[in-house]
Amino acid sequence: MKLGVFTPVFNALSFDEMLDKAQSLGLEAIEIGAGGNPGTAHLNPEELLASSDKRREYLEKVAAHGLTISALSCHNNPISPVPAVAAEADRTLHNAIRLAELMHVPVVNEFSGVSGGNETDTSINWPTIAWPTEYSDSYQFQWEKRLVPYWRRINDEAGAAGVKIGIELHGGFLCHTPYTMLKLRDAAGENIGCNLDPSHMWWQGIDPVAAVKILGEAGALVHFHAKDTYLDQDNINLHGLTDMQPYEAMKSRAWTFRTVGYGHDMKTWSDMMSALRLYGYDYVVSIEHEDPLMSVDEGLHQAVKNLKSVLIKETPGATWWTGDTI
Repeated sequence: MKLGVFTPVFNALSFDEMLDKAQSLGLEAIEIGAGGNPGTAHLNPEELLASSDKRREYLEKVAAHGLTISALSCHNNPISPVPAVAAEADRTLHNAIRLAELMHVPVVNEFSGVSGGNETDTSINWPTIAWPTEYSDSYQFQWEKRLVPYWRRINDEAGAAGVKIGIELHGGFLCHTPYTMLKLRDAAGENIGCNLDPSHMWWQGIDPVAAVKILGEAGALVHFHAKDTYLDQDNINLHGLTDMQPYEAMKSRAWTFRTVGYGHDMKTWSDMMSALRLYGYDYVVSIEHEDPLMSVDEGLHQAVKNLKSVLIKETPGATWWTGDTI
């Protein structure tokens, strides 16, 4: 496995400065924003799509810093009930897939999206319970009329481009658990996979190690984010896990994003890295820094240090004590 970083954390830096920073941290890969919520601070999709010379120059700079691009990411809501939002997200995703093909980037990361609950809704609707039955009606509409038809089309487009789609499982969107991820993959196609971020598993009460096993067994893991979550049980008892307080309310929130090792111990992260290896994931572990208690520099340095202590890099050889191979 390789250690990388999700570069929107460096959006205040120029492209060249970002590359210098990633190199100085001893990283091997970068996940770059290609529109949507990550922004385009370090990549102009239209410019690169229009010029093979600019694409070559871009990739040469990345390689000169000892880096590769693990994924292009354009997290947004492509099935929004607001037509302008959906159209822009769709355009951004199509551009990212095409650019990934041209630049030989194997993964494009996105959210599954969330639609309205019926044909006339103008606001998003995230059903999380089966009763009252109106929630179930909305859920069926969203999956059958919005989510699956959209991602079937994207699955075909991604397949033609030789690209995998990494759906990040995030609360508020229709794919937010291993089950919903596999449900979409079964319905839409095997070019739709998962960008697993364990931080979003913890705050939903899901064990990320188990999530790795479930998704890995299905061959659905295509990318991995490294971000931790601190769970405050006293605050959970008051607010529950679906806490609507602002992220800045750290003293009273049920959970808070943390850098790797500051929400869960390194034994847990070691188990996660081992599960990734055991279930066939041998790609990039991409650090995402959203820790409100640490500066970018300190948070990233701690994440890099902690992950380097548990990351499995070398290919296993023969099990010399039995004469067999793993």
